[in-house]
Amino acid sequence: MRYYLFTGIAGAVSLSLTGCGGSGQQDSHKPNIIFIIADDLGYSDPGCYGQQLIQTPNIDALAASGLRFTQYYSGSPVSAPSRCILLTGMHSGHSFIRGNHEWAERGDVWDFSKMEADPSLEGQYPIPAETVTFSKILQHVGYKTACIGKWGLGAPFTDGVPNRQGFDFFFGYNCQRQAHTYYPTHLWRNESIVKLNNRFVAPRTRELDGDPYREESYERYNLNDYAPALMLEEALSFIKASKNEPFFLHFTTTIPHVPLQAPKEWVDRYHNIIGEEEPYNGDRGYFPCRYPMATYAAMVGYLDYQVGRMVDELVKLGIYENTLIFFTSDNGPVTTGGAVSSYFENAWPFNQDPNRLKGSLYEGGIRVPMIIAWPGVIKKAGVIDHICASYDIFPTICDIAGADHSGNLDGISMLPIISGKGKQKEHPYLYWEYPERRGQQAVRIDDWKGIRENTRDGNMEIKLFDLSVDITEENDVSKENPGVTEQIIAIMEKEHQKPEIDRFDLFLKN
Repeated sequence: MRYYLFTGIAGAVSLSLTGCGGSGQQDSHKPNIIFIIADDLGYSDPGCYGQQLIQTPNIDALAASGLRFTQYYSGSPVSAPSRCILLTGMHSGHSFIRGNHEWAERGDVWDFSKMEADPSLEGQYPIPAETVTFSKILQHVGYKTACIGKWGLGAPFTDGVPNRQGFDFFFGYNCQRQAHTYYPTHLWRNESIVKLNNRFVAPRTRELDGDPYREESYERYNLNDYAPALMLEEALSFIKASKNEPFFLHFTTTIPHVPLQAPKEWVDRYHNIIGEEEPYNGDRGYFPCRYPMATYAAMVGYLDYQVGRMVDELVKLGIYENTLIFFTSDNGPVTTGGAVSSYFENAWPFNQDPNRLKGSLYEGGIRVPMIIAWPGVIKKAGVIDHICASYDIFPTICDIAGADHSGNLDGISMLPIISGKGKQKEHPYLYWEYPERRGQQAVRIDDWKGIRENTRDGNMEIKLFDLSVDITEENDVSKENPGVTEQIIAIMEKEHQKPEIDRFDLFLKN
């Protein structure tokens, strides 16, 4: 019997990796699993969630053949903790990573020229070697595993890299900061650098080569090897190579996270739809862009194209019926870098205030699309109002794979909803915390949502909202409902455990 032990803030957690199929031998009857997680995709960016301008026929087709969740939440409002929570099944009051941690103790990690010379400056603070990820469990029960896209949970040469956290194959960005260009000089294949045919242009560069109203002035930002295109080809190759064995593909695309960069033919398509617009000069971060709204739309459109290519490949190989596909986002839409969320209304029906989107525990920052398609099992499209979160994915995938997940997880398996068999267990509440923006906590109980802000400034007051009548979270009803408010305070005290890393402390005074 083999175990992985995680001795972390939630206490000792031991997950047996023997499971129902725990011999580690291949089982051709196990379903393939593809988990697609977009980066900063808003709740209403896909057409099936209400988008009117951007065309997403392939994502919409997944929803039309599967389940579309209306009350699914990311584990955190930013990338790294959201991904850690997903892979470990532990909410942000228990997880090891609770915010973006660029690990500046190593040196000047925001100097991209220095990173170019020294790859040990890339990447984020690593999750420990003993971390229990569901990818490790899938490996043990016979799955071939790959992570293609963006990682962000462990710098190169540490125990946090994908190949040491349950993935047989990795291709993409190890580092979130390096992902601030879609035309990097290199990506990583497993633990080795792959050089690309792109010259070095440091993220945060703002210079133009001429008139800002001429497309030619932006040529330095549109180079040769477009990272998402390379990632798609690697994903298709992995699917082909794995067609005769159960596989798990974690497709962690960087789209549509800024900077705004997309292939010209895709930008032209949406420029023709949107028409003329003012250029973005880079004053709100990231690269300048001639057609910012058209480019954002082009990026989401290109993501949809990637989804369609993967589905087509599954059909071509005859394995579509035995493949479960998840599609979601790591957090709410971005508010910087030239894309204007309100233009697309991609946080609809939530509050469009930029301070309540990415980086916020209000609905627009954490409620995200979730589509689950499994043609061999889900026979009828459905809209699911079940209240759930990304930490439910760990037990769900383990149950689908026939793997044991006994242990102190915060997630609840959604297999009964997906399979249509058995009674679905409900969460009594969902919990979040986020140390940045002066510290935030949130709890959802049924239709009640409680939020505490500025905990690092000593604030302990609760704002309470009734989401059934106030989805934009504008009317604080905490004084009218003292019993609910007290219940939320008790949950916040119960679910918050002191983090192992001081910078994630919600009550740190600085």
